[in-house]
Amino acid sequence: MTRPERLGRVRFPWQRAELDPSAELATPELGAVAAPSVEVARATRFSETFRALRHRNYRLFYTGQAISLTGTWMQTVAQSWLVIELTDSKAALGIVTTLQFLPITLFVLPAGVIADRVNKRDLILATRALAMVQALLLAVLVATGEAELWHVYILALVLGVSNAFEQPTRQAMVIEMVGKDDLINAVALNSGLFNGARLVGPSIAGVVIAIAGTEAAFAINAVTFIPSILALTMMDLSELKVTGRRPEAPANPLGELREGLSFVLRTPAALMIMILVAFLGTFGYNFITVLPLVARYVLHGDSVDLGFLTAALGLGAFLSALVIASQRRASRSALFVGGALFALFLGAVALSESFYLSMLFLLLTGMANIVFAATSNTSLQLATPDHLRGRVMALYMLLIAGSTPLGASLTGFMAELLGVQVAIGLLAVACLLGVAVGFLYYITHREQVEATALASVVVATAP
Repeated sequence: MTRPERLGRVRFPWQRAELDPSAELATPELGAVAAPSVEVARATRFSETFRALRHRNYRLFYTGQAISLTGTWMQTVAQSWLVIELTDSKAALGIVTTLQFLPITLFVLPAGVIADRVNKRDLILATRALAMVQALLLAVLVATGEAELWHVYILALVLGVSNAFEQPTRQAMVIEMVGKDDLINAVALNSGLFNGARLVGPSIAGVVIAIAGTEAAFAINAVTFIPSILALTMMDLSELKVTGRRPEAPANPLGELREGLSFVLRTPAALMIMILVAFLGTFGYNFITVLPLVARYVLHGDSVDLGFLTAALGLGAFLSALVIASQRRASRSALFVGGALFALFLGAVALSESFYLSMLFLLLTGMANIVFAATSNTSLQLATPDHLRGRVMALYMLLIAGSTPLGASLTGFMAELLGVQVAIGLLAVACLLGVAVGFLYYITHREQVEATALASVVVATAP
């Protein structure tokens, strides 16, 4: 059998029809399926959007995350507002963000090596416990009136250490919970959950801070970790779809790290994604710094306004994630169009001085963000061998979140020197430049990129 004949028999994910068990075959010998009714089509569409939830382990994970992430977003708003209250400094806000993400920069790659060698569930449990303790300490310090800026700096570092080990491990574990066929759905649902929490958490935080102070938001966040920890302990590890090899004997960690980096450098489809993520992660994903600056110094608002601005970003991302979740494939066009629109809408945020216009542009920014993020995440995971996924996703998280220390510091100091709107505008231009660089790489390496993408689809659909 020739190669074209073999490829002709590959069934791509978006070609798989969802069959109604009660449907009759119009022509049994050809296997044709009768046209579904409108009701069946709607039910199928709904089940497609949430299909990853049919996996019990993922349902537990998703439920725990839904509660925990709401508290996490409450703390994000509270921490930013606490820094502004303590210092009234744009640069200080950039520094605390830098410190929170610095451990990701330093430790996320070694964390990826560890994630490929240990029980991922147990490692995530340990990181959740550390984050819960950090939130409790913040709540106590603020409640007793002892909180100082250096306390916030140190505890931001502690949270960063927790995130450095949790994020690549969680990213790599998703495919073990749902398998490759449901990966894009799970990634989109995770994005929807993350941004749904961004919608709810900041809105609640703004009111809670105004009524009870930032300490209440920190305390609530600490409590929300409990359901997440319980959900992880209830997982059935025997149901995890671990198909890659896990090293049994001690090995050279540096050698394993080089193996992951080497795979990205020699795989055009993966390298193209990393180029895009490097620019957008460094210059675009600095909302923890950007939104408080916009709320306080451009729109002259308070903590409630900051909560609504953050919620607008989350609402756009949430709506976009629901659309992406119903898809069966991650398209190349979505990667570039999503990235370009993200940059353009971020630039619109920089130009706006109206609260409601800013909310609209942030909503659109959130929508474009998820189109880009879900597509890049899924495409990268499907192009990566199972035994390298922890390390490759660690590099992805390094560029998405680990680059934030540079981006946040740059944002804070540019805002101090040039003004908030000019700073955000320059960040938007840098993001657009990154999309152009990534697209140029795609044009010049198109055959290699498409070949890698085809290989990943064949692997993903193989029995």
